[in-house]
This record gives sequence, C-alpha cells and structure tokens, in this order.
Amino acid sequence: MDKLKFEFPTIAREQEALQYLDELCDNDEVLHAINGLIDYKDNYAEWVEKLEKEKAIKPSEELVPAKTFFLVRESDNKMVGMINIRLTLNHNLWNYGGHIGYNIRPSERRKGYNKINLYLGLYVLDKYSEKMALLDCDKENLGSSATMRALGGKMIYEYFDSEKGITIQKYVIDIKESLRKYKNQFEKMIAEYPE
Repeated sequence: MDKLKFEFPTIAREQEALQYLDELCDNDEVLHAINGLIDYKDNYAEWVEKLEKEKAIKPSEELVPAKTFFLVRESDNKMVGMINIRLTLNHNLWNYGGHIGYNIRPSERRKGYNKINLYLGLYVLDKYSEKMALLDCDKENLGSSATMRALGGKMIYEYFDSEKGITIQKYVIDIKESLRKYKNQFEKMIAEYPE
C-alpha cells in the first residue's frame, strides 16, 4: 500500500513540478488548482518565493493566507499531486473557490490519492481552527465530487456560471467529523502528517 505525505515546494523539485505541469497541459486540464505555477513556468524559484509569502498574508478582500503542498509518494519519492489550502476565506472565496483546490497528475489517478490529498488538507485546516471546509467543482468533474463525498462532503447548492458556461457545485465538509470518521481508513496511507 502506497504511503503519501505533503511536502512544501522547493527548488529541488523544479524539474518534476514542470513535468507535472506539462502532463496536466497535455491532458487539457484546468490549471486553477496548481496555484499559478503555469504563470511561473520560466521562473520556478519566484513561484516558490510567492508560496512562502502567501503563508503570512493578512486576510483581506483581495488576498488570504494559503499553503500549497506537493503530495509525494513515499516509496519512490514521486510528486503525484498538488493542493492549495486557503487558511481562511474572504467574500470572493466564499462565492467561488472555497478553502481547497487539488489535483492528481493524470498518470497517477484512480489510485485513491486525491482522498489522501483532501484528508491531509482538512488536517491542515483543522490546525488553523477552521470548522467547516467549503469546496466547489464543475458538476461534470465526477472525480472531484466523488472525492468530496468520500470524506463526508455534502452538496449545499449548485449554480450556472454563465462566464465559464458550466454548472458549479458547492460542497461543505465538517472538518473534525471527517478527520475522526475517516482516520482509520486513511491513516495507514499517510507517511507523515504536515506541520
């Protein structure tokens, strides 16, 4: 059984992160969950600096503090996923986006990794005293909605985004309840818990 852990992006992972980005682009993936990496493709070091600064942002209507992690498989030290965790929400994020954006590289999907990704993301939010996690996804993204439901996510509403031409579903997860309820299921797949 594969064990996974969070790792903060570093310069040492530059080539792998850019290969991850290429794999997403080759599969015509939506790139919002990788926290702007595509905009820093030619300056990865600046992206890593941006992520470090995001941890200490004072919440405002423009920005909120956030942490971005790579999801790394312990057995071969391979980056299999990413997650961006907003540590609090502003008005805009309540309406669009929510607390967590995540993905798994296409070649590593259908292995249950995104459930571990989300579980560890909830663990981080719990450390910041968040009670409920708000998430959203495209209604046609069945994998993402299944991941949220697998950790106790309840759809609270959906709406049509006329600008993007898609229906968005909003989910909420009771963080403490999810961590307690699914601990036995996921703990054996976690190499270490994030700081």
